[in-house]
Amino acid sequence: MTPRPSSAKDRNSTGGRFITLEGGEGAGKSTQARRLAHRLVKLGFECVTTREPGGSPKAEELREILLSGAVRPLGPAAEALLFAAARIDHLDATIRPALARGAFVICDRFADSTRAYQGALGNLDPRWIRALEEVSIGATRPDLTLILDLPVETGLARATARRGANAADRFEGEDIEFHRGLRRTFLDISAAEPERCAVIDAAAGERQTAAAIWSLVAGRFSLPRRAKPAGIASYIEPQRGRAAGVKA
Repeated sequence: MTPRPSSAKDRNSTGGRFITLEGGEGAGKSTQARRLAHRLVKLGFECVTTREPGGSPKAEELREILLSGAVRPLGPAAEALLFAAARIDHLDATIRPALARGAFVICDRFADSTRAYQGALGNLDPRWIRALEEVSIGATRPDLTLILDLPVETGLARATARRGANAADRFEGEDIEFHRGLRRTFLDISAAEPERCAVIDAAAGERQTAAAIWSLVAGRFSLPRRAKPAGIASYIEPQRGRAAGVKA
């Protein structure tokens, strides 16, 4: 049975919260997602970390295709459709069940990346992108989106250092102007939806960035400042097929 789309009211009644991290290449989204998740687990919350494209077995298969660049010759509309297909499975298999049981879900990229990469930079009609979101996402929207912002040159240098001898993926390999346009688009998204989005200075060190994120998340969701005295909360990384218990 496919879980029904969850509204903000549904999630609030069960305690589930949906947080997404967005930004350009090398902004540290994966690192900050893990740091935030571990901090939430220390407070006794169940926390699911996931990513896009991917986050479920079928969506991970589509991730390989998308990041290989195999779909690029078909154009941004075809890419957007394939991202949406992966997102549908991701929502059904991972995100909605976790929210329904009251977990925090932290996702490295979500629909804003499709708006930026394929929508704005691919020159797709915003109305078409919105219609695609309605079909693929429905009412399951992030409670909070953290946009990690830093100079493009810094982010690309970090991405290069991270991948080492591996080749750049479909999007890392784009030219500098593409990445500058990407940064502007994410900032425009934040300006258009200030109640949902918050810009975080990702040019600061990892710890400083994590502290800024935690201050914002703790305030937004009125979280306790101290860990619970006992218990184990699950920290799950479904895209990597493993789960680990962390003592609270």
